[in-house]
Formats: sequence, structure tokens, C-alpha cells
Amino acid sequence: MVKVRFAPSPTGYLHIGGLRTALYNYLFAKKNNGKMILRIEDTDRNRFVEGAVEGLIHSLNWAEIFHDEGAFIEKGKIVQKGEKGPYIQSQRLPIYQEYIQKLLDNGWAYYCFCSKERLDHLREEQKKRGENFKYDGHCRNLTKEQVQKKLDAGEEYVIRLKLPENRMVAFDDMVRGHIEVNTQDLDDQVLIKSDGFPTYHFAVVVDDHLMEITHIIRGEEWLPSTPKHVLLYEAFGWETPNFVHLPNILNQDHKKLSKRQGDVAVEDFKKKGYLPEALVNFIALLGWSPKTDQEILSMKELMDSFDLERVNKSGAVFDMNKLNWMNAHYIREASVERITKLAIPYLLESGYISQKDIDNRYEWIEMMVESVKDKIQYLSQIPEQAKLFFKNEISLETEECREILKGEQVPILLEAFRKKIKEIKTLDPNSAKKVVKEIQKEQGIKGKNLYMPIRIMLTGQMHGPDIMKIIAVLGKERILERLHYIETHYLI
Repeated sequence: MVKVRFAPSPTGYLHIGGLRTALYNYLFAKKNNGKMILRIEDTDRNRFVEGAVEGLIHSLNWAEIFHDEGAFIEKGKIVQKGEKGPYIQSQRLPIYQEYIQKLLDNGWAYYCFCSKERLDHLREEQKKRGENFKYDGHCRNLTKEQVQKKLDAGEEYVIRLKLPENRMVAFDDMVRGHIEVNTQDLDDQVLIKSDGFPTYHFAVVVDDHLMEITHIIRGEEWLPSTPKHVLLYEAFGWETPNFVHLPNILNQDHKKLSKRQGDVAVEDFKKKGYLPEALVNFIALLGWSPKTDQEILSMKELMDSFDLERVNKSGAVFDMNKLNWMNAHYIREASVERITKLAIPYLLESGYISQKDIDNRYEWIEMMVESVKDKIQYLSQIPEQAKLFFKNEISLETEECREILKGEQVPILLEAFRKKIKEIKTLDPNSAKKVVKEIQKEQGIKGKNLYMPIRIMLTGQMHGPDIMKIIAVLGKERILERLHYIETHYLI
């Protein structure tokens, strides 16, 4: 059975690249009737961020990427489900101790007692020669007696992988193809740190094997480390899983997506008001493409069409304009009820509505949201669009608006409209339409000569939301204030 894992480090918010990795794992598992594990790789205690695990799980749930085993949140607490746990690496230390001992016993690992000062000096010397840092094997050939003496003396140590000398390491990657590397170009990687915690490179191999992972789908930044992982599988006598290294997500300048150049965390996009299905659809196409030209794909459609063979080798550029276009599409397609619910926090924060409005005139809020939702790209833009319903002063958007208000029919239209609004008892889109139709019939003003001046008198704009909904949302009092403002500022 296909089994994959998403294994983030809890060092902060979930990065958009991490979300894509999780998504590809999820889609591949579902396409192949497999399972997905969420494993928390928290062995780097210096970078651990409190609350990050909860944040990661909430982000995955928000994006509707649901794993089958691993860490979950229930009743506000982290719980673990599955037969291969613990799924939090810091709780697996006895397992790593057991397996590092096996490597020490079979000669694939050794104790290293080199001090930080010695390693820093070695690094500087190699740097002067224009070389990348590589451990020089100083402790590789210590005798058992020498090692034991140092251990008994309480000397600090790490445990390193003992690489075979001058050997080709080969593996196949489902995206990159066949790869070969000589061990001369590799380093005797640290497997167990001085604090007793495993490094990523050791823990990931042990965990992936014990959790029966069949396909390792991860970012291309892990590609240089893979030969060492392959050697560890060999050292344990284990079967190597399938490797899939995904291309980087790039900024507009074709460099790796970085927080220095804008939003990169899932939480950033959530706060701005992007819909989860839009973000998922967008990132699915960053590095993968379906067989058709279809761009709008539901999660079900992504599952049905996902194929690792169609993952690209080259990096994919994060095009914010494309994401905004896609999100705007999903907002337009979404129900007014859903968008209103999502828009309310932004309207509350802006001060345009209060809890009292939510309690007593929810339909009015819904009508306001419905009138502007087709004009926004993400939900935090709602207040900017909605402000036309709350300002008392009208500023004309263009010179053309001013010219339209100079039409000879405008004073007659304004007076007729004001009279009808004063007389009306209930103002909703239907009664607003009736008012305009009556004016058309009684005054003989039609088409653009009728609708365009009304829109400009009420909003200062030539284009915008449905005019009947604008009338209904504004209400009698504000409409009369605006007509007075237009009359005294633009028609005299």
C-alpha cells in the first residue's frame, strides 16, 4: 500500500512551500488509495516555537488536507493516532538510541569528540582554501579503548556516519531521474548531536522505515542529503523508498520564495482573506500540471488527475496576480451566506458594522456584501469596497462623472428621486426598482440618462455594484443626505 508522510518542523507558521508539499503527498495518497502520516520533526530544540504544532495542524485542516495517522488536535489538545507512533520525534529518543547502537556495532557510525574550537578552526582553514566545510575524519579511527576512556571521562561527543571511501552512491528520483554521487564529495554527517537528540538525517531514515513510508515527497533542498540517506538504508539493510524531490517555488525574480519579499506563510494568506480552495488550486499548479488546460480544479478533480510524472523539474514562479484572479473567481462562485460570514470580521475591524448590526440587521450586511463581492480579489478588500455605503460626502471619481451631472435632465431626476425616496415606507431592491421604473414612466427619462446619474449621485462612480442593491443598503436617510450633498456641491 502507498504510504506517504508530511513531516514539518515546528519552527513557525506553515510556509506556502510546505503546504504544497503536504498537498502533493495528500493527492498522491488519495489517488492511490494510500495513507498519509503527519509526523512532527521537533528534534532541533533551539528552533522550536511554542504553538507551532497547533498552527501547522490548523493550517492543514483549513486547507482541507486531512491526514490519516499522526498528530491531530482534539478538544484543543494535541493527540496522536496510529499504530506507528509516537509521531512526534522528541518522544522517540529511545528508538533512535536503539538504532544508533546498531550502526556503532556494525561499523557504520563512530563517536566524535572534536571540540567546537577545533571544528571552527578546520572550517576557517578550508574556507581559506576555497573549500566547502567537510569533517576531516579526525576521530574515525579511535580504538574502542580510546573511545571508552573519553566516554568515562565525560567528554562531550557527537556520533557521525562513517562513509565508505571513494564509492559511488546511486539512486533514482521520480522527478530528477538517475543520480550518482561519490562519497568523496560527502561529509561524515552527524547522526546524534551532543544533546542526545538525532539530526534530521538520522531520524528521518529511521522513522520513514519504521512507519513503512513508500514514497518520500519533499522539497528539492533535501536532494543533496539524499545520498547519505541512501547509505543509511544500506547500513541498516533496509529497502530504499521512492524519492520525489519537488521544484522550488520562486519569487518574481526567480529566486526561492522568501518572506523578505512578501507573504509566504499560509497564515498570511488566510488573514488577507484568501479562500482555502483557491490557495490549494493555485499551489497545486506550481510545479505540476494536469493533462488538460483546465485551471480551475476542485480538490476532487486534483485527486483524480494528480500524477507524479507530471511534476516539473524547474522551479515555479509564484504569480500573485494569478492567485488574485483565481481567488476572485472562487469568491464570485461562493454563496453570499458564506462570504458574508467570512467578511464580517473585516467589517467589524473597520468599524463599519457593530455586533448590534449583526444581531439586528444581518440581512442588510448580507445585501451589502452581495453588492460588492464581485469586485474584490480577497476578503480584506471588503471594507474598501463597502466604504461607499458609509461616507456622507461624495467625491466624483472622474471628470466624466461631472459632465454627466451637467445633463439637463439631472435636476428633474434628482427632485423626482428624492420625492419617491421620502414617500417610500420599505426600501429593498424590489421597491428600489419600482421607484426607478415609476420615474422613468412619469418623467420620460430612460436608459443611461436615468441610471448613470442616479449611480453617480449615490456613489460618485460610473460603475460598481448593482444600483438597486446600493439603494437598498444605503437606506432612506443616507440617500437623502447624499442627494443634498450632490445638489449643493455639484448642481449649483
